[in-house]
Parts: sequence; C-alpha cells; structure tokens
Amino acid sequence: MGKGKIPLSVFSIPFGLAGLAGCWITAAEQNHVPVWVGNMILIITAVVWLAALAAYLRYALSGRGLLMADLVDTVAGPFASLAVITPMLLASHGLFPYAPTAGKVLVDIFVFLTVVLGGWFTGQWIYGALDIDTLHPGYFLPTVAGGLVAAEATATVGQFRVAEALLGLGVLCWFVLGSMIMGRLFFRPALPPALLPTVAIETAPPTLGSIAYFAINGDLVDSIAAFLAGYAVLMVLAQVRLLPAYLRLTFGPGTWVFAFSSAAVVTTALHWNGLQRPGGYTAYAFILLAAISAFIAWVAARTIQELMRRQFLPHAP
Repeated sequence: MGKGKIPLSVFSIPFGLAGLAGCWITAAEQNHVPVWVGNMILIITAVVWLAALAAYLRYALSGRGLLMADLVDTVAGPFASLAVITPMLLASHGLFPYAPTAGKVLVDIFVFLTVVLGGWFTGQWIYGALDIDTLHPGYFLPTVAGGLVAAEATATVGQFRVAEALLGLGVLCWFVLGSMIMGRLFFRPALPPALLPTVAIETAPPTLGSIAYFAINGDLVDSIAAFLAGYAVLMVLAQVRLLPAYLRLTFGPGTWVFAFSSAAVVTTALHWNGLQRPGGYTAYAFILLAAISAFIAWVAARTIQELMRRQFLPHAP
C-alpha cells in the first residue's frame, strides 16, 4: 500500500459509532435515558460516514482501477459493504422517526444497494480465485451483516414482509459462510495480526440476527430468540480466550471492528435485560451502556490522537 492509501476498513468507524447509537436508542426505548443522546451520536455518525466516504472516493478516483482493485481484493474487499450498510441505520433510527417518508425512501435505497453489492460479492467469490487462507470473518459483512441490518431497518420503517425476506437472506448466508469460516479458523494457520480483529465479527451474526428478529416480532421472547441468544453467548465467551492475542495488536482502523461487534452484543443484551427484567435490571442497563460508551469513546479518542500523529492510516516505505 502506498502513501495516501485509504483502506476500506475506514468504514468500520461510522459503523461502530452507529452501533453505539443503537445501544443508546434501545436504552431510550426502555425509558432508561433520553433519546437525544442517541440522536446526537447518529448525527456524529453521519458526519464521520460522509468524511470517510469522501476520503475514500478521493483516493479511489485518484488512479485508474483503484476502486475495482479494492473490491476484488480477497482480504479487504468485504469491508466495502459497510459504506452502504451504515446509512440504513442512520435512515431508520435517525431520520424515520422525524421524517417518515424520507427515512423510508433512504432505507429502501440503501437496502437495494446492500443487496446488490452482496450479490456482486457472492458472484465474485464464486467466479474469482479464492484461497482458503484469505478467508476471514469479515466475509460475513456483505450478506450476513448486510441482510440482518437491512432486516432491522425495514422492520423499523414498517416493511415487515421485506424484513422477513432480508432476515432469511442474512441467516442462510450465515449458515453457509459460517461453516467455511469456522473451518478455516479451526484447521488452517492463524490469521495475521492485521486480520485478527475480524474474529470479533463472529459475535455479529447471532446478535444482529437477534436485534433484527426483535424488530420484526415486536420484542417478544420465543424459541427463535432463545436459539439466537444461545449461539451469541457461545461466541462472546470464545472472545474471552482471545483477549491475550487482542491485547497485543497494534491500534489502527481494524480496531473499530471491536467497536461495532461489541455494540451489537450490548444492544442484544439490553433487549433481553429489558424484556426479562431480572432483579436490578435498571442497574444492569446502565452498566452495559456505560461500558460500551467508555470503550468506544476510548477507541474514538485514540483514533483522533493517531490521526493527528499521521499514524492511523497505513503507510509504506
């Protein structure tokens, strides 16, 4: 990568911030906190998304073939999907409550782009030459995360049948890709340090699936919700074993993978906490919200610090 390279992983930053906003909005829906806090985070997310998009397009259009080279990159390519996934959350949670028609239109536009891009990536993976050792959990992003976030967004704006179809897209792609990715993680050499944060994405399918399912079924706990929760618990516990390796990583754009993965876990936990209402559930909600906010605030502060030092983005001699 040459100097001035803007990696596709920069789109992890607004996606992580959108995840934090989702935590606060969920807590607001349960009357724990005011809704304006989540809305402010969404506004910041929109600004950061526009900045990331402008910076990336400026880089990608500065040379012939750079955009396509990134899209067909077997390692970084899947992160391109976050550029169209994040705006679905901005439109459904930030715009729709105040301008329903505009919010629904923007959700539909970005759902369309997400599905088209997911289809393109699926075709590219079939058509192109892939090495099993380049496979990583980031491959969940275009179709699994894309489908599940789209399901939540369309359910939020009242398009429940579309949401069910998108939930099916995300879940079935999770089953197909998940078996291959887990096989690669189990039986092939360890991921290089730059890709190790993507293992945190293993928590995303069951948690994003839970969030989407709650949006579709009206926050009801049933067998399917329990099914998703069981696998989510397993994947969260698996992350504990990986903490020593995570703590040795160098800070960079990939660190934001931990932000959106953790935010999805916390949002799911907030849903369950609010629905089951165990003793002290209000305190649990504040503890969860404080923990995820402190973590993502630290990541954001460190990002600003590294940007000021010109050490955040990759450079080559």
